[in-house]
Amino acid sequence: MAIQDVRDRLLRSTATLAAAKVPYAVAGGNAVAEWVGRVDKAAVRFTQDVDLLIRRADLPRAIEAMQAAGFIFHQSFGVSLFLDGPQASPRDAVHLVFSGEKVKEREPLAVPDVTDSESAEQFQVVSLESLVTMKLTAFRRKDQVHLLDMLGVGLIDDSWLARLPEPLAERLKELIEHPE
Repeated sequence: MAIQDVRDRLLRSTATLAAAKVPYAVAGGNAVAEWVGRVDKAAVRFTQDVDLLIRRADLPRAIEAMQAAGFIFHQSFGVSLFLDGPQASPRDAVHLVFSGEKVKEREPLAVPDVTDSESAEQFQVVSLESLVTMKLTAFRRKDQVHLLDMLGVGLIDDSWLARLPEPLAERLKELIEHPE
């Protein structure tokens, strides 16, 4: 049931933004699930939240549209998100990531623009190259696991090393050489 709740939240939020003509792209674990699922549905992992990439300039329109759909705009520890109703937890919210900005100041690269995305069956999803770059930039444990999933199904491999900037190429090399 939890998996279906996340999927429903993903589809409701993306449909809301699309109807309001707010450019967006699905990022994070749901983007990984979309890409991995294209190769091997059995390799898809569950994620408990929804990450959406938007432009900061579009935030007021996004807030208006999402609130009309029953979501509640909230900021927590510098993170902008939409709670799925008054009883919702930030852990299972729709988290916003802003195009052209760093998620954390210490990260080596900013997030790509929403235009670096493509149409999936039911929503816009960040391109594979941008997703890999975002995951290598954040490089938290869950990002490493997502990258290992993409390596495991053959979406990415060592040929990617030549097209990535440092330190991202070194991070990917580390995962390839030491997946454990």
